[in-house]
Amino acid sequence: MRERRDHCANMASVKTLLNLGLCLSAWSITTADENTVPTAENVHWMSLDFKTILTWTSKPSDHTYTVLYAMDHGDWTESLDCSQMSETTCDLTAHLVPLDRTYSADIQIESADIDDNSDPDDLPHTFSPQFNPYRESNISAVEFSVEATNGSKVIVNITDHVTALHDASGRPLNIRDILQKDLKYKISYYKSGSTGKRDIISDSSVAEVSQLDSGQSYCFMVAAYIPSRPKATQLGTWSKQQCAYVDGNVLQDLSLGAWVGAVFILLTVLIIIVTVTVLCCRCCRQRNRTFQTSQSSVPV
Repeated sequence: MRERRDHCANMASVKTLLNLGLCLSAWSITTADENTVPTAENVHWMSLDFKTILTWTSKPSDHTYTVLYAMDHGDWTESLDCSQMSETTCDLTAHLVPLDRTYSADIQIESADIDDNSDPDDLPHTFSPQFNPYRESNISAVEFSVEATNGSKVIVNITDHVTALHDASGRPLNIRDILQKDLKYKISYYKSGSTGKRDIISDSSVAEVSQLDSGQSYCFMVAAYIPSRPKATQLGTWSKQQCAYVDGNVLQDLSLGAWVGAVFILLTVLIIIVTVTVLCCRCCRQRNRTFQTSQSSVPV
């Protein structure tokens, strides 16, 4: 009987120890979670028309973030606009100049408990992927107008839209100010009712689309095209579609065979006119000679 009571007492002690262990484990995990400094995750760049923002995600906490950036693996520079902030985005547009360089960012996690004299290398931090604004910034859809001329041509006028950048005097820079000769435009068009599309590349903001069928409607779309970029970022967003009716005249509607036939008829008529004129002239000269001969043979 005593052995049974001892066994039950031992079992109760074991259960008590197990419960105490579970409580201690749960408390230690909770304490560790509370004391763990969260890290920045899912760090990536968002850039449109050269306005570039660094974004990341993190667990809710009282910690703050400070962003540093470096060009071509150079020294780190702190962004004063993104120092000890609670937001998880940082606008680095003004700092990523010159554009055609490779930039990296370092997101440091800071806590109110950290001494100001602490070594920055001891702070938790997360590095961003590398980014080149000139070659990787997305280009938004452009605006354009189409003007049908007399005949089989359409003029496409494209607007070089304004970007987020400014020159030294504060003037907003448009996309051509930045890309210059690297900027081209791809124009895609098709005849209404047809499924076949054609593409042309224009070096300027004014393009002429020719050899269109008069009396037909054509629809156009335009996108910025930068062939010097990596393939994934060469083409900007396509514009909205615009259509135009191509008017013409009878002469421009003639096919090549019709033109050849018309030229042949004109040449035939010209040859006939020349031949008749020559024959008439010969007849007149012959008549004059005969008249003069008959007068000279009459006796005085």
